[in-house]
Amino acid sequence: MTSPDPGTTPRPRSPGGAGRLVMGVVWALLLVGMWLWGGDITDVRGGLSGPTTGDVAAVGRPGGVELPPPRAPLAAARPQRIDVPTLGVRAPVVARGLDTDGSIAPPAYTAAGTVGWYGGGVRPGAAGTSLFVGHVDTEREPAVFYHLSTLRPGAKVRVTRDDGSVAEFTVDDVQVLGRDDFSAKAAYGPRERGRAELRLITCGGAFDRVSRTYSANVVVSAYLTGAEKSWPPLA
Repeated sequence: MTSPDPGTTPRPRSPGGAGRLVMGVVWALLLVGMWLWGGDITDVRGGLSGPTTGDVAAVGRPGGVELPPPRAPLAAARPQRIDVPTLGVRAPVVARGLDTDGSIAPPAYTAAGTVGWYGGGVRPGAAGTSLFVGHVDTEREPAVFYHLSTLRPGAKVRVTRDDGSVAEFTVDDVQVLGRDDFSAKAAYGPRERGRAELRLITCGGAFDRVSRTYSANVVVSAYLTGAEKSWPPLA
């Protein structure tokens, strides 16, 4: 498997709303690709503290929030659905990989209510960092991760898996990471070795109508804190 070319700017596939959907998440995932396949990379301008840009602000880890202890990782299983109760999100999950040009494919433009999981990486609940992406909006309406930046530490993210289990994650960090302050290793690498973690990623910051790109990405970090059987199991 080859790494996406970090010098390549992904192209929108149409001049309309689709261009607005694709650019932010693909930009983030190109940088994910640099970390996944390139190992240690050089941090850019100081790491994880993102700017407060556009319509969203970095939440980080406010003091006084008591978080539960991590649960031991689960056996690997593929995700089928993701639920974020505080946001009213209940969305199907589709595996995404690399496009023919070497970039990582976001969910289809016609599936703004679907969440993409990077299928070439860690399965949610297993040790390591599992990566999920979703669109923030279309030119007509909000999309699945429109309110992602409003999550706070302590919120729950539940992933229904194809072995009949539900892996429950607890949010411990929310950041808005701009292009000039981005560290792929810091954003997507494990916060604590040996834990099962996930990241939820969408566009953030200001939208430039000329380049049709967002200035930042919202990155939510969570870690495994529980597991139970799904009933009835998904088909």
